[in-house]
This record gives sequence, C-alpha cells and structure tokens, in this order.
Amino acid sequence: MVDNAPGGAWAPGATGCGVTQKMGQVEAVSNPGETIPGGTPPGAAPRARGRVRWWRWLLLWLPLLFVLVTVLQVAVLRFVDPPVTAFMIGRYMEAWEAGDRGFALAYDWRDADRISPQLPLALVAAEDQRFPVHDGFDFEAIEKARAHNAKGRRVRGASTISQQLAKNLFLWRGSGWSRWARKGLEVWYTVLIEALWPKSRILEMYANVVEYGDGVYGAQAAARRFFGKDASALSAAEAARLASVLPNPRKYSVAKPGPYVQRRSAAIQRQMRALGGPGYLAFD
Repeated sequence: MVDNAPGGAWAPGATGCGVTQKMGQVEAVSNPGETIPGGTPPGAAPRARGRVRWWRWLLLWLPLLFVLVTVLQVAVLRFVDPPVTAFMIGRYMEAWEAGDRGFALAYDWRDADRISPQLPLALVAAEDQRFPVHDGFDFEAIEKARAHNAKGRRVRGASTISQQLAKNLFLWRGSGWSRWARKGLEVWYTVLIEALWPKSRILEMYANVVEYGDGVYGAQAAARRFFGKDASALSAAEAARLASVLPNPRKYSVAKPGPYVQRRSAAIQRQMRALGGPGYLAFD
C-alpha cells in the first residue's frame, strides 16, 4: 500500500531506497552508498576479482622468474669469476654481529692454469673421488652414507663437490628447517651447474672459493697465508693438507696440523697416488 500524502511516499520494508510519486506511479530510486541487507557492498566484487587475479599472477610468474634468475646466475658464472660468494657474505655478517669491524677476508682468484694440479687432485681424493663420472649426485655414496648413519654411528655426509660448490656460491649454512630449505635449493643449483658448466670449470671454481681457514678463501690466499708461496707452487703434501681441513676449516688448522689433520693428510696423499695422479682429472 502506498501513502499518497503530500510531501513524499513510503513503502514498507524498503531499506536503502527512496520512493517518489509522479503522475500516480510509484518509482523506486536507488540510494548510492547504502547497502541492502543480504547484498554485496559496492566495489567489493571487483576488489575480490582483483585479488584473485593477483594471486594467479604470482603463482604463474614467480616460479618462472625464479627459474630465469637462477639460470642466469649460473650461466654468467660459467664465464665470469665471482667477486664474492654467499658464504663470504655470511662470514662478513658473522663478524659484524660479533662486533669485529676490522674483519677482512683473504680471497684472490687464480685461473686453473695458475694453480698446482696437485690441489684439484687432493680435493677430489678427499671429498669426491667419483667426481669425473657422476652428474652432480653420487647415489652410490648416498646409499653407503644412509646405511652407515642408520647404524647410529658418527654421521657421514655424501655431498659431491658440485653440491658443495652450489652451497658456497649461492646459499647459506643454516640449521633446523632452514637447512632443509637450503638442501632443496642446493639440489636445483647443482643440476644447473652440472648442466651449464664443464667439469673443469666446476673444479676450478671450487678450488678458488672454498674456505681453507677462518676467512681464507681460495687456493692463492691459502697458499700465501699458510705456505708463503703461490698456488702454482703447491706440492702434493701441501695440497693434501689444505684438503684435509675442509670438513671444518675453522676447527682444524693448516698452519698447526693436529693428529687428525696429519692422519687425514697422509690418507689423502695415498688416495692421490691410487687415483693415478693429476691425469685422473684430464676432462677436456
């Protein structure tokens, strides 16, 4: 029923609407900005659709962007020697947090032909003897390590030189859940490194960026610091000693080798001879 009294009109139950009377007809006029009970606020639907589109964009493009960036990283380092690595940055951050403002790294790149061939051989003998034949992952060593660790013995790792290099160049040390996140990224970077680099470049890079002592990175810096000579002049015994501290270069010392380093260094030299000398690494 409509009230035709002068001055306006009224319709029962109408909320958010005005009613006008013109020429005996009732005309409802919407009132912008008000919400009809049970309805959708103005502009809410477009905003919701916008959020959905944004999430779809992220789910589609973020993975593609990640792949593009990481492939580009690895491809560039196939030809460019890195001025710094993720582990070096991490070491700087540790020193800064400890208040050691005067901390400085020792790092001096040397191409493979300016490094004694004894050092790459020592690294392979110590850490990854199947390096020339695997594609980044030594599944035989992984299975042996799994069986060993299942017996409750001292934990043994099975990371290859390629995996160690991926971690040193691009990732972090980590612990707890961050360590497992790093492991996943390590696998991806290892695949890229093995796909885009020759074995000779992998070994050259590893010899140059790995840490041989606290803040001492690479063959040249280590040779100068611990033996007072260039990396090209390292002997088999000196190369073996450098390789012997790699499980923990901040715990074990090249300059003052304890019983563990002495035993491990001697074992590495025996393995170097068993592998047949530097000719074992004639990749190209």
